[in-house]
Amino acid sequence: MQQILGIAIVLGCVFGGFMLGGGALHVIWEPVELMIIAGAGLGAIVLGNPRHVLSEMLIQLRKVVSRRKQGPDFQRQLLLLMYELLQTAAGGLKALDAHVEAPHDSPLFRRYPLILEEPKLLAFIVDNFRLMAMGKISGHELEGVLEQELEAIHDELEQPSKSLHKIGEAMPGFGILAAVLGIVMAMNSVGDGLGAAEIAAKVAAAMVGTFIGIFFCYGVLDPLSNVMKQLVTQEMSNMECVKVVLVTHVSGKPPLLAIDAGRRLVQLNIKPSFAQLESWIDALQDARS
Repeated sequence: MQQILGIAIVLGCVFGGFMLGGGALHVIWEPVELMIIAGAGLGAIVLGNPRHVLSEMLIQLRKVVSRRKQGPDFQRQLLLLMYELLQTAAGGLKALDAHVEAPHDSPLFRRYPLILEEPKLLAFIVDNFRLMAMGKISGHELEGVLEQELEAIHDELEQPSKSLHKIGEAMPGFGILAAVLGIVMAMNSVGDGLGAAEIAAKVAAAMVGTFIGIFFCYGVLDPLSNVMKQLVTQEMSNMECVKVVLVTHVSGKPPLLAIDAGRRLVQLNIKPSFAQLESWIDALQDARS
């Protein structure tokens, strides 16, 4: 809803203001200019990024369009999943094998469908529980390993938004490119005996390319890359939460304290209170008994 409102404000103010100033929309509808600018931008994205970055970019763009929010229920499921896994690990890390080897078939994981829908977070959880099950590792050693892994994940996940931002910055240049080509065509028409009015119309059409490039830069791609960056921040916040839970648990703290340590890293707008966390765990234990 918020994205739709933002789009409406941008389009309404830009094109509405243009029409209120006496402009007509058909004057700025130039499909050829649009094709040159959009095609150049798309080609630059494909040319400048490896396939895995392009694939991740499409995934993030779909998330922006669907705008599936990770709200309080998602955080509840994440914290309770981690609590159940730690409780299971208390009976021996080998008891986790049936769950972490095939999480989609595990009745424990299937109680938390929102987590199963996040493949990167799910992989991070099961991989690191496997690491803990493989042998004794200290809290300090685990923290070092996870910090390096999270840094690598963050760099990779942020690459699509960085690439899109760079292309957004290049859009005014592509707009000038389209405008120059349009002016070349207009000047070439002078020798064809066209009148001043017709040549002026061609020059005006060429100038639309500059407008399209600037509009794509500041009205489309820049805010889009910013939303993608915020999605990555949210994903990293979830992984940081998992990291702190695991490190605290390996350091010898009981499951409740480990889960509370992870709770403290949840984004502020959706962070549950400690009382809420306790009520969730009490409800879980009541359901078991």
